[in-house]
Amino acid sequence: MSTQLNVEALHGSLADPAISSMNLLNELIDEYPAAISMAAGRPYEEFFDVRLIHDYLDAYCEHLRHGRKLAETAVTRTLFQYGATKGVIAELIARNLAEDEGIDAAPESVVVTVGCQEAMFLVLRALRADDRDVLLAPAPTYVGLTGAALLTDIPVWPVRSDENGIDLDDLTHQVKLAREAGKRVRACYVTPDFANPTATSMDLPSRHRLLDIAQDHGILLLEDNAYGLFGSERLPSLKSLDRSESVVYLGSFAKTGMPGARVGYAVADQQMAGGGLLADQLSKLKGMLTVNTSPIAQAVIAGKLLLNDFSLTKANTREIAIYQRNLRLTLSELDRRLGPHTEVTWNTPTGGFFVTITVPFVVDDELLEHAARDHGVLFTPMHHFYGGKGGFHQLRLSISLLTPELIQEGVTRLAALIIGRLH
Repeated sequence: MSTQLNVEALHGSLADPAISSMNLLNELIDEYPAAISMAAGRPYEEFFDVRLIHDYLDAYCEHLRHGRKLAETAVTRTLFQYGATKGVIAELIARNLAEDEGIDAAPESVVVTVGCQEAMFLVLRALRADDRDVLLAPAPTYVGLTGAALLTDIPVWPVRSDENGIDLDDLTHQVKLAREAGKRVRACYVTPDFANPTATSMDLPSRHRLLDIAQDHGILLLEDNAYGLFGSERLPSLKSLDRSESVVYLGSFAKTGMPGARVGYAVADQQMAGGGLLADQLSKLKGMLTVNTSPIAQAVIAGKLLLNDFSLTKANTREIAIYQRNLRLTLSELDRRLGPHTEVTWNTPTGGFFVTITVPFVVDDELLEHAARDHGVLFTPMHHFYGGKGGFHQLRLSISLLTPELIQEGVTRLAALIIGRLH
């Protein structure tokens, strides 16, 4: 007789509603292929070119031969063999951070990971020591962060957010409440630039104040900066402003390098009491989880950095223009189609991939399925980003993957759905 397993006997994360909700979105994409998806936050695809992969690999190999003075056997071994757990391109990532972000990161503080998702997991796994530990995060927040928290069994303690990002007054209040409840606040996750899902950004005074709060309360800030390049103006990252080693920087090349490479990283330069860096501790965990990040994938990213003078801003000039165009067009189409309906509102970000719309009716998975079936358009209900505890009158649009024609048609279809629900 075959053994049957009950999901209730498996890890609790498998029963989390966010997982089934995300699966529903994927199922609807397959079931209604003609529906225009304004849901997926994927990079623009027009400039993908298989030949670039070879160019990047060649550039990295040349760097190993001439920059690192490696013999041909060592070049081959670097690509084909297991690599260092921390990664083989940490020095090049550090040069990119200095070029694009003004971050002075020592290569030994960098851990190259399998996507930014692994970086989040490693940091939370390291910080979660016992049942007292909690993580603060704005509500709503990125589902990948809540997923990593689920897998590492660290509760996410929500903090209000507003049009300027995380609410700093509520942050200090929640730190106080958590400590009064006997909890230990280990860190606060934050995306200062064009956050997923809200697309909100923090102004410069708020960034300085957040750093002061972190230092005063002795908590780490986990800065996720996946979208910082894609704005009409650039503000300094928290890590570049940090003077007290309060910030662990979570980086990703998914949007700026190549999503298929699955390369991310953490910059964890915090000093450990017994010597060494937090990055060293993350590396120990990575050695037990994924052993190392694919050297070939790292080489592709490294080659792109080398061929663009270590600047991903330079490498993404065309993409930045596309995202800015798409964002302006989406906002213009929303105003044209829904502007007269004052009970429907949306934010107006200056960068990133997303726009948040607020409506006077419930936005749930049932409405999403109706939208796909009867209107041929897909979006992401915002309640997924609140852990099912809010956001039931909001939806998120992603503008990154679409052509102007698809944006115009997608907003037209979405407006028909919304207007139909208003009457």
